[in-house]
Amino acid sequence: MTALTLSTAAAPGLRADAIVIGVAKGAKGPVVAPGAEAVDKAYDGRLAGVLETLGASGAEGEVTKLPAPSGFKAPLVLAVGLGAVPEKDAAYDTEALRKAAGVAARALTGSKKAAFALPLTDAADAGAIGEGALLGAYSFDAYKDNGKDPKAKNGKAPLAEVALLGGKPRDKAYKAAVERAVAVSEELNRARDLVNTPPNDLNPEAFAAIAQAAAKEHGIKVQVLDVKALEKGGYGGILGVGAGSAAGPRLVKLSYTSSKAKKHLAFVGKGITYDSGGISLKPAGHNETMKCDMSGAASVFAAVVAAARLGLEVNVTGWLALAENMPSGSATRPGDVLRMYSGKTVEVLNTDAEGRLVLADALWAASQEKPDAIVDVATLTGAMVLALGNRTFGIMGNDDSFRTALYEAAQEVGEPAWPMPLPEHLRKGMDSPTADIANMGERMGGGLVAGLFLREFVGEGITWAHLDIAGPAFNEGGPFGYTPKGGTGSGVRTLVRLAELTASGDLG
Repeated sequence: MTALTLSTAAAPGLRADAIVIGVAKGAKGPVVAPGAEAVDKAYDGRLAGVLETLGASGAEGEVTKLPAPSGFKAPLVLAVGLGAVPEKDAAYDTEALRKAAGVAARALTGSKKAAFALPLTDAADAGAIGEGALLGAYSFDAYKDNGKDPKAKNGKAPLAEVALLGGKPRDKAYKAAVERAVAVSEELNRARDLVNTPPNDLNPEAFAAIAQAAAKEHGIKVQVLDVKALEKGGYGGILGVGAGSAAGPRLVKLSYTSSKAKKHLAFVGKGITYDSGGISLKPAGHNETMKCDMSGAASVFAAVVAAARLGLEVNVTGWLALAENMPSGSATRPGDVLRMYSGKTVEVLNTDAEGRLVLADALWAASQEKPDAIVDVATLTGAMVLALGNRTFGIMGNDDSFRTALYEAAQEVGEPAWPMPLPEHLRKGMDSPTADIANMGERMGGGLVAGLFLREFVGEGITWAHLDIAGPAFNEGGPFGYTPKGGTGSGVRTLVRLAELTASGDLG
């Protein structure tokens, strides 16, 4: 993990591989952003012109490298685009700073140390820049030969150290912002690692073992229900989905408690460690990335550990519903009826609509503890990707104000999201002549239908929301901002922010 420090050093005298500065897009050309005054002075105030000559415009995500001025101990200046210049007297948006830091950190892969001289006006800016840098520096090389030895041929280690210039090392707010950035980023990157791990190495049992180890390290109580315990408890949804695999399912409960807590949140994550579609086998071209179908469980896991590391004054319980969905002679068939943990029966019309089945059992289990709110996170439907694209997750729920609060929390931390409805008329499509409900309904509005199904398994009177992260959970394109190719950790920062707001009593 990249080291993060606050520094009061002046840019010219700091020993580093590079000085990172910001450049914004002005009406008449690039504008050097605050924080880079010493660099601009060394260029006799003509840095903007030099950058423009080199083709820089200040557009978001743009990177321009140039030799450092005479007298600087760092050999390189890296200018990163911040986007449009803020309106008069306005500060740079924290998400713009977060993205710029991520781009810079990725561009400096292989470097030992970089000094970030981006606009930094308060502790919030320091936290955003630090978080962006730590997330942007992420790489997953565990299965590459050079991943074992970063110095091997063609191998480059992530940026080793980031110094935030203009920071205040002795200021409590700044120190807290950096500590938060480190905790959240490390856990989010742990979620990314899990999503990127091949399914032959991450089955439900292996995932549960990783959760147990982390829980022990951070003082979190953990309970793992194996196949026998699931059978004894009547968890028909989780067992039904996992029935076709040689790797048995698990339900993991992680409990972080604070002696000062007044509220209790429950997070529920879909953890399909590989999704073949089961008997309703996915078509060619849809199986290759299905190791990511446990992204919801990874995000819940990371959020609970982050809450513990931050010592938040709120009780947080995470439920990881883990199974592998495979076709075999023992697999659940279309037409089978499962008796869920809640006692309701479900007619399985499509075994590829399996995430809602494992979530249903976990939602009901979470409901038994009567938390103040439940949030589930899942790569649930392709329909949500069609509706919102690859970078935005949908938010549904049984309480409009809570759904809005989650949306605002997501916006605050820089996770694109959008509130979605749960139209009552779509519920009828899941009526079954055989069971209490079917796991499929109308094709159109399929993401909303899935949300309505999940609502059936939330305890009466409990506030609940559902995050469908099917689009942003796994990035199949090139990296952007602080988002890498592969697993993204979508949802982690929204859950952590929700926990913080709940702990402080500021939840809207």
